[in-house]
Amino acid sequence: MTSTVSAATMTVTLTESISLNGTNHGSSNTLSVASINEVFKRIVTATTSEAIILSFGTAIAAGTFDETKVMYIRITNLDDTNHVALTFKNEDADEFGLKLDKGQSLIYNGDLTGGVEDTMEAAATAITPDTFADLVDITAKANTASVDLEIFVACT
Repeated sequence: MTSTVSAATMTVTLTESISLNGTNHGSSNTLSVASINEVFKRIVTATTSEAIILSFGTAIAAGTFDETKVMYIRITNLDDTNHVALTFKNEDADEFGLKLDKGQSLIYNGDLTGGVEDTMEAAATAITPDTFADLVDITAKANTASVDLEIFVACT
């Protein structure tokens, strides 16, 4: 079967707008990612128990994305009160965590030629440009009450 979906260029624009003492200190930056032909958008509830919200590997399965094709991930905390802890794990079982406060978004960009392969490292020692490993999953755990997260993933 031949697909009828045509790949498109995704455009992401980040804009900060602030004027201090009459001077504009805002900025706008745009990233274009070519050949996107798959998108995943979902709202999930993160509870106070840690759970995997995204997985990456070499085979596509329910909730698992091909690691070489993921170009862009955005996770937005839709809650107006509580934060959520996000934990990123690579193939070496290294982990790093981030606190995503109420109303905030996190963008994780894949490598534009290799997806989330070789893009994540966590170490107590120095990290060099050639020490990155494959991102394998992202988990979420709300701090005191469940929060809704909007997840957006774009793939080639």
